[in-house]
Amino acid sequence: MSSGFSGGMPDSFTADRRAVLITSNMNNSYSSNLTTQQQFSLRSTVPRILPDAAAQIRRKRSLDEFHQHQSFLQQQQNLGLYLRNVKPRPSYQYPSTSSVSGSFDSRHQQRHLHLSNRNGLTAGIRLPADPGFNSEKNTMNHRLQELEKQLLDDEDDGDTVSAITNSEWSDTIQNLIGTSQKLVSPSPTSSSSSCCSTSASPPLPCPKQASIDAAASISEGKPEVAAEILTRLPQVANASGTSEQRIAAHMVRSLKSRLNPSENPPPPASELFSTEHAASTKSLHEFSPCFKLGIMAANLAILEAAAEDGYNKIHVLDFDVGHGGQYGHLLHSLDSNKSSVALKITAFSEFPGAGDEKLKAVGDNLQALANKIGVPFNFCVRNLNIADLNRQKLEIQSDETLAANFAFKLYRLPDESVTTENLRDKLLRSVKGLTPKVMTVVEQELNTNTAPLTARVRETYDFYAALLDSLDSTVAKEDSVRVVIEEGLGRKIGNSVACDGRDRVERCEVFGKWRARMSMAGFQPRPMSQLTVEALRAKLNSGTRGSIVNEESGGISFGWMGRKLIVSSAWR
Repeated sequence: MSSGFSGGMPDSFTADRRAVLITSNMNNSYSSNLTTQQQFSLRSTVPRILPDAAAQIRRKRSLDEFHQHQSFLQQQQNLGLYLRNVKPRPSYQYPSTSSVSGSFDSRHQQRHLHLSNRNGLTAGIRLPADPGFNSEKNTMNHRLQELEKQLLDDEDDGDTVSAITNSEWSDTIQNLIGTSQKLVSPSPTSSSSSCCSTSASPPLPCPKQASIDAAASISEGKPEVAAEILTRLPQVANASGTSEQRIAAHMVRSLKSRLNPSENPPPPASELFSTEHAASTKSLHEFSPCFKLGIMAANLAILEAAAEDGYNKIHVLDFDVGHGGQYGHLLHSLDSNKSSVALKITAFSEFPGAGDEKLKAVGDNLQALANKIGVPFNFCVRNLNIADLNRQKLEIQSDETLAANFAFKLYRLPDESVTTENLRDKLLRSVKGLTPKVMTVVEQELNTNTAPLTARVRETYDFYAALLDSLDSTVAKEDSVRVVIEEGLGRKIGNSVACDGRDRVERCEVFGKWRARMSMAGFQPRPMSQLTVEALRAKLNSGTRGSIVNEESGGISFGWMGRKLIVSSAWR
């Protein structure tokens, strides 16, 4: 069946459908604002829009033209919405209908005037005293009339061709928009608002999001964008401000090192092994409720394992004894139980010489505490050599409950993502060969090991902001101890964000990844008793509001305001 449409539909079907669509658009666009007489006049023209069969055959209007008609109608409505927001001026004079071309009868004049006012093409326009304005206005009106004639298809002769072709429609409407914008005389209020929006600098960014955006720009190879962000970020970073602002101050320094390491050298990894950092870590473990209770959970897991064995000797292998504060709590726990259990600690030194001397000093302090409270105690130091880890060389007795303690140690060992030597897994497998009764792990819940820079910045930001907030409940910001703690946290942030490869010591994992790594090394979870969980929960909730304690699969997590910070777990 032949048809004037490329789709091959019958002429009678397409003609009727076009008539319905055009009539619907006319009624929706105009009827709400027409008077009763105008609506009657408009309805009287509808039958003329429906051409007879002969006219359909003569015109053979294409389907593309029909869609262009509909598209233009939408454009014209959008133009009305655009100009309708212009504030009307009191001095405005509506143009006379005499400006409408004489080739249209009064019905066309009335509809054109209504269309112009309806769509806002004339509302709010001040006519300048320009000799060329009348000519420009007449040209615009004439083109609107031609567009309307095409749109409404209200012609006596279906063969008449408009002077405006389909290809000119989009250009025409854009020209009209441009012309109308030039003719609008904005009010002082709108002029002032426009000036503020264009001349004022962009709003200051959220410190966290700005840091993430800068990291993303660095990762994407856009140094100019990153530099611009880091230039503005110090405006919202404040070393003495809120937790978010203080973290931002550390982020600025770290990201500048990533962006331009020659001008801003990254912090040396040796800072994390300095005496100053050790003092900061000691204070953090003492004053942070989450760190303190994470260590206490490990001690309770050791005591539970010893109680199962029924032995009166506990031998703990500690691979990072630090300042020894963890074992002060363990000694007090043994004393409170009024048992005759003896405690032996074997500490490993990574740095022979000076490292040995530091560990011996820790041992002397613990020995003095044990003598004071009356607990049998022995402390020895050995150089760490993974190949030499066996029960004979470590002098492990058969009547000892053997425990291996990894409190904040494993995350500082390089894994397979750094070196093929993979010290992290190698040490775990060596300890597994010793068949300990229990192995305790305490780690920060932070995904910064293999995460890309952008994710690492986001994780670091959230973690340390929550940690600083939790410290507010135990130590004031102005306290000298708090200053020492935050200096240490700044070193940790700098190493995690600014450094890579062997220089990046801070390589934390979330508990799910630790669980998978323990399983690959041959360990199985050793859940802590419900009594231990409830005791820790009661102690944390009684001391600080906002802290959280949750049971994990084989461990306990401690956090602040919904953010997990520390996870303690036990394995066998």
